[in-house]
Amino acid sequence: MRVLLTNDDGIHAEGLAALEKIARELSDDVWIVAPEYEQSGASRALTLAEPVRVRKVEDRRFAVTGTPTDCVMLAIRELIEGRGPDLVLSGVNRGANLAEDVTMSGTVAGAIEGMAMGVPSIALSQAGGVEPADPFFAPAEAFGAGIVKRLVEVGWPADVVINVNFPALDPEQISQVEVTRQGFRDVQVRHAEKRTDLRGRDYYWMGFRQERSKPAEGTDLRAAYEGRISVTPLHIDLTHHESIFQLKQILGGVPPKA
Repeated sequence: MRVLLTNDDGIHAEGLAALEKIARELSDDVWIVAPEYEQSGASRALTLAEPVRVRKVEDRRFAVTGTPTDCVMLAIRELIEGRGPDLVLSGVNRGANLAEDVTMSGTVAGAIEGMAMGVPSIALSQAGGVEPADPFFAPAEAFGAGIVKRLVEVGWPADVVINVNFPALDPEQISQVEVTRQGFRDVQVRHAEKRTDLRGRDYYWMGFRQERSKPAEGTDLRAAYEGRISVTPLHIDLTHHESIFQLKQILGGVPPKA
């Protein structure tokens, strides 16, 4: 099995090293194409207004001055020699990618680009918290290969990516995997912190508050809060199908077949 690795934390990220450990438990044919610099929050951005440069770090390892989407596209179309990958793994992100965060996540976007190019793809993220595992990526390293192997064995639809989140616990404290649906927070955790530079001009740091919501049973958030590994099938069809029928009664159109 040929495996392509990418991430949004950059070519030197500890999480990418953890992902490589996971991948090498599954295959000895591993290619790495990751951003030269951190691209957290890049979502599915494609670099169009400037050139994208590629640096060969070593055999089968490349750094790209672009986004995770750029990395996966270039890897499959230009950089991997011979046949394309059988699997794309994106991560392991430093921090969870849950609920509405998945729409902004460069980690999830790397997996989506793999899926869009016809390759089964999985995003992996490691939650941090008040009591994170030591070392940080220990849960992902302990359980990642087994989960990926089982997912590959059973398969999933071609238009779906799998989003895996590991809780912030020591591996011996984790005993369950839960297949979940994407949640949505009932609190707003994104914020901007205003600061002033040495010339008296204001600037802002964007970030997240560590404030918990009250998620429903069966959601990725609830599983993470309760110490379970969350496995969520995602797809990029954002259509709200129930509203189609309601709006067609008002605006017209041919009703879709059931």
